[in-house]
Order: sequence, then structure tokens, then C-alpha cells
Amino acid sequence: MAAEDKSVDEEKKETPQTLREKIENHTARVAVIGLGYVGLPLAVEMGKVGFDVTGVDTSARKVELVASGKSDVLGISEFEVAGLKAVGKLSATQSYDCIDVADVVVVCVPTPLDKTRDPDVSFILSAFGEIKSRLHGDQLVILESTTYPGTTYELVLPLLEESGLKAGQDFYLAFSPERVDPGNQIYTITNTPKVVGGITEVCTEVASHFYQQLITDVVPVSSTQAAEMAKLLENTFRSVNIGLVNEVALMCDRLDIDVWEVIDAAATKPFGFMPFYPGPGLGGHCIPIDPHYLAWKLKTLDFNARFIELASEVTRSMPAHVVSKVVDVLNDFEKSLKGSSVLILGATYKPDVGDVRESPALDILEMLQEKGAKVSYHDPFIPKIQIDMLDLTCVDLDEARLKKADCVVITTHHSAYDYEWIVQQARCVVDTRNATKHVRGAKSNVVKL
Repeated sequence: MAAEDKSVDEEKKETPQTLREKIENHTARVAVIGLGYVGLPLAVEMGKVGFDVTGVDTSARKVELVASGKSDVLGISEFEVAGLKAVGKLSATQSYDCIDVADVVVVCVPTPLDKTRDPDVSFILSAFGEIKSRLHGDQLVILESTTYPGTTYELVLPLLEESGLKAGQDFYLAFSPERVDPGNQIYTITNTPKVVGGITEVCTEVASHFYQQLITDVVPVSSTQAAEMAKLLENTFRSVNIGLVNEVALMCDRLDIDVWEVIDAAATKPFGFMPFYPGPGLGGHCIPIDPHYLAWKLKTLDFNARFIELASEVTRSMPAHVVSKVVDVLNDFEKSLKGSSVLILGATYKPDVGDVRESPALDILEMLQEKGAKVSYHDPFIPKIQIDMLDLTCVDLDEARLKKADCVVITTHHSAYDYEWIVQQARCVVDTRNATKHVRGAKSNVVKL
């Protein structure tokens, strides 16, 4: 019996070593579930270091793009995708069958909020349901999708173990939060530290070893819950501080103080202060959404996340504040908002990216339209907006358009805009991003947030 026990122990020790060898010599086959702004860049980096990568996505369009050697993700060039495809290091499919032979499976599916702002983990459950039926021994499975603390342990682990395989012995399960910042030219996947937490120590070790093949600094933590919480802390920190500075902007507006000057002055302190900047609201997938995952989880434990709720309340009020600014400016010209021509500059949630998810510009456009304004927009990255009540086409940005507008609103500070020229041509400008800060000469026609 002792000899039999020893044999089992030896087999358990040998299993992760087999996968480790495949990872080290880059012969491990990788499946990336989800080819969006997280999955495709990750798949490309894996392919660059020599792994054979298959991307899986339910979208036929995304699969066809990769199959054609093209990319729809900012920062991933068609040259990279086509090159990896040509040497057989990157392919794409709508079928999950590639998991049957995959050594590593990384899940990067969306995690939105539903209409009641509760977490929608249906994409996660759907993906892991497919993985469960194809799970095999000596396989590493990693979730990267942002979610609430406990998702991997409470939902994913029991689902996968329905296969009869046990995490930490037969297969390896970990959570490693994505830290993608679209458009960031300094911090990329490879030089941004990677947090990794496994179900067991050996799960953490195997997952860390995998990421070390393509990422400079891997940071192991004690559990999947700690890794999930770290991601939510990062974005809750930003959300709360942005909420704070937005409230300060409202205070300064009431006190007739330039909030941008106040922030610049405070930022001269070399310690104890980190500058955050106000704006027309929050956009993107992370900051407006991630804190709600944490708040929802805490509600199940009868804990009210007051900072999160307050920051969200303040930030959600900012589009309405921008609209009130437009109303005030038009009143100064003895014009009502109804029937006035309002041109919005920038529809994306951040500068120089083609992404309108949760963009406050969309809320502002809707509010202005509902109040009877004749709205139009220009954005070099977004040719059309067809969301909810909005059905707009990007207009040309020329002298005639600027002069015709009763009010121009800068909602996204794209670097391509010539702000001095815009200010010179426009009758009045509501600047929600301090984009006109360096415009020379008199700016009596510019109103800040």
C-alpha cells in the first residue's frame, strides 16, 4: 500500500513538470477565449514568443479578421497579425474544439453590468461550460476577465470539477486580471506587472511560470480572491479619486475658482498628493463598471460600499452638469437650448482611441437631443454612432461647421484637434477637458467645466 501511495505522489509531482517543460520550450498549445481588446493583444504576444495560439470568439467577424491577417484592436497592427498567421503561430475559430488539445486556456470574455448594474457573468459561465466538457489532465486554465472576488473559487472551480478532475492535482486553475490600457504607448502587456493567484500553490506556480515567458514582472498572490480584489482595488481607487475631483470641480464652479489651476498648484507638492482630473463623466469598460462588481459582492455580505456609491453618484451627474453649462452659455447669447446647434468634439471615452463604451459624450448627446438641441458630432475615430436613441454620422470639421454652431463642446481631447483654430472659429466653447489650456491670446469665448 505504501508503494502504491508513493507512486501516486510521484505522479502528482511529475504532472506539473510535464506542463512546465512544454511552457519552457514554448511547445505548449494555447487557446485564448475572446478576441477583443484583451484577448487579441495577449494572443499576439504569446505568438511572438513562439507559442501556437488559437483564438476563439463567437463573433464571425472577429474570427474572419484574424483569418485575413487583420486587426480591429488599437495597438495591434495588421502586420503583427498577418505575420503570426503566416508562420502558423496564430489562428482563429468559432469552435471550442481546440481546447481538446490545448495545454493552456486563457479566458478573456466580457463582464458587463446588467440593467440593474449587477454583475453579468453569463459570458464567463458560458465559456467555462464549454471548457468543462473538454477539460483534460495536465491543463492550465486561467481567467482574466474582471469580476467580483470569489468568482473563480465559487463559480468556476465547482463547474470545472464537475468533470471529475481536481484542481491542483489533475488540472491547474488561476485568475490573473488583465491590465490593458488601450492607446498607452509606454506600458504594454510585456512590461506591465502581472498579478497571478491560483486555487492552490501549484496552480499559482504553473500559471506564473506561463506568464513569465512573455511578461517581465509576474507578481504571485496567495489566492484567486486576492488577485480578483487587487484588480477591483486598482480601478476603485481611480473611480473614487475621479469622483472626488469631479466634486471639487463642482465646488470650484460654485466658488468661481479655476479647478485646473487648483489641481496644478496642488500637484507641485512632491509627496502625499496624486493629481486626478475632472471631466464630463467616466467611460470605458473598467472604471465605470469594476467598482460595482465589488459593491455588489459586499452587498451580499450586508456591507454598504459608501465610497464607491458616492463616487459613482457624483461622476454620473457630470454629463448633466456639462449640459447645464451649455444652457448657461447659450443664455449669455440670448439663445435657448431648444433649436440651437451644438457640435460635440470627441465621442470616444478617452483620447486617441476608437472606443465609445460607456462614453459620457454619448450621454451628453442624448441629453442635448432630448432637450431639443440640434446635435452633431465629430470624432476622427468614430464614423457613426448608432446606440440607443442616437443615430448620427460624423460631420466634417471645418471653418463653416464651427462658425455655424451656436456652441462647441469638447468632450474628448484628441491630439489631432487644433484647439487654437477651434477656439478662433467657434462662437463659444465649453471645454470639459482643459484642452484649450495652451491656446494663446484671449479666450473669452471659452468656458471651462
